Amino acid sequence: MSDLSSPSALHDAFFALHHGLPRQGPGSDATTRRLLALAGPLPARPRVLDLGCGPGRSALLLAAEAGAEVTAADTHEPFLDELRAAAAARGLTGSVHPVRADMTAPPFPDGSFDLVWAESSVFVLGFDRALAAWRRLLAPGGTLVLTECVWTTGDPAPEARAFWDAHYPLRTAAELSAAAVGAGYHVLGSFTQPDGDWDEYYLPLAAHADAADTSVPGMAEAVAGARAEIALRRAHGGDYGYAGLVLRPADPRWPTRAERPADHAAVRELTAAAFGSPAEAELVDALRADPDAWLPGLSVVAEAPDGSVAAHALITRCRVDGAPAAALAPVSVAPAHQRSGAGTAVVRAALDAARLAGERLVLVLGHPEYYPRFGFVRASAYGIRPGFEVPDEAMMALVLDGSGPVPAGRIAYPGAFGV
Repeated sequence: MSDLSSPSALHDAFFALHHGLPRQGPGSDATTRRLLALAGPLPARPRVLDLGCGPGRSALLLAAEAGAEVTAADTHEPFLDELRAAAAARGLTGSVHPVRADMTAPPFPDGSFDLVWAESSVFVLGFDRALAAWRRLLAPGGTLVLTECVWTTGDPAPEARAFWDAHYPLRTAAELSAAAVGAGYHVLGSFTQPDGDWDEYYLPLAAHADAADTSVPGMAEAVAGARAEIALRRAHGGDYGYAGLVLRPADPRWPTRAERPADHAAVRELTAAAFGSPAEAELVDALRADPDAWLPGLSVVAEAPDGSVAAHALITRCRVDGAPAAALAPVSVAPAHQRSGAGTAVVRAALDAARLAGERLVLVLGHPEYYPRFGFVRASAYGIRPGFEVPDEAMMALVLDGSGPVPAGRIAYPGAFGV
């Protein structure tokens, strides 16, 4: 093998080509901020681990805007040197701590971080391995934030399929969400990143490729690889993209599952006890009997340690100006298990089930101090309103799939609700 194509020459040329780029994969400050918002409330000074940080664009933003104490890990020392210089220039040396470390085996104690962050880097070990390997790093209530390349169509062009199958086989964002739920995480939010995130990476990379000295060993191959990747994106960018996912490990104290026929009596008893009257229990029974309202798999229970039903959440079909949507109601927790996390566990599990079933929009009429923790916001922000008078802040909406427009208009509930 000649020096021009030796692995070491290709390795060195690749990093030389990428040296000085503002980021090492598709992304933007706006996407980092959106991911941060989906992570929800954080401690006053959150502990963040940025894995595969590269030159540290995300680490710098998290330190500056979230007040985070950021451990930024990468194996490429020149990237860490860039980050040290940038942190010093921004007065963030005390908040950003670059560390040379391997993201496939992070050398940090269990439970060390409130956020584990990985933008454009999870491919190094793969999505499934990352979920398994990084869970231990999260403190109780901690959140895993990552971005990953995904198919955005079920029928990609043969050229795109061949490229990605050879380099890094892709899945859809829905398939990644299903894998995360199967691995014991809740999906707090996910979205496909805008096309501009690719420009933030590829435009500077293309300029580096144009200016590169291809007489340097390995550089001609590195430039050819970069140009081929950019050309593929130009030709078939509608077939694939990057997706952001915000994940939190499920609470192991409260295992959840879909309701079974044998649970009906327990759900009825629990719901009546939680609300102090039979009305809501009768509502659940009526919705279960309505084929136009009932959504299979979206009646979810949380189990107590003794196997009894501790909590229940129900999502049924409603409509917004004729477009299908979903209504979360009722949510019931047995009096003995209230304020113990069972309600949170069952609501998150029901929302996961709705997401995996392809529901795009969930509505809830409930306590405005409680439901925003799940990502709900005022429905009126989307032009959605009920057909009866309620406080504006109590009618809330959660968009599970932001790939298309959110329907606006009046909510039509199933007849069992009586509204």
